[in-house]
Amino acid sequence: MNDHLIIGKIIGAHGIRGEVKVFPITDNVRRFTKLKKCFIVKEDGTVIKEFEVRGARIDKTNALVAFKDFFDRTEAEKLKGTYISVDRDNAVKLQKGSFFIADLIGSKVIDDTIGELGMITDVFETGANQVLEVKRTGKQNLLIPFLKAVCYEIDPEMGVVKVKLPDGLYELYED
Repeated sequence: MNDHLIIGKIIGAHGIRGEVKVFPITDNVRRFTKLKKCFIVKEDGTVIKEFEVRGARIDKTNALVAFKDFFDRTEAEKLKGTYISVDRDNAVKLQKGSFFIADLIGSKVIDDTIGELGMITDVFETGANQVLEVKRTGKQNLLIPFLKAVCYEIDPEMGVVKVKLPDGLYELYED
């Protein structure tokens, strides 16, 4: 499991007082208003710096975050393209049976008919739904819609996702 969970991507500076504009990568953009401490990380999760948060507010669908002892627009602009993450202790508390999408990375994907398909390397949003990217040995990666009708059993602790692929999906990737 990852020690840090990425919750947003810094897409630019906002104003002249060092605030950053954050595109949320979380179910609830309002979670930023309760943020006390966070990490600025690279895309691969490598920590660049830890910050205390002095305040956050919501602007349409993005969050505007201000860090303590950080009041300069020029410095804020340097953070563009990095990510905000939290450690698990400061993550949103999950309801029973829920999980973080990040915890699916590395899970085996097993189809009822075909058997083991490979390992999840990424989960991304398409607009309509999320998609699992499954790495297969010596073959093209498989893209599977992350829908209850397809992914019917998910066990992040065991690292297994059981699926029933829609007719024809597997064959598309076998050519």
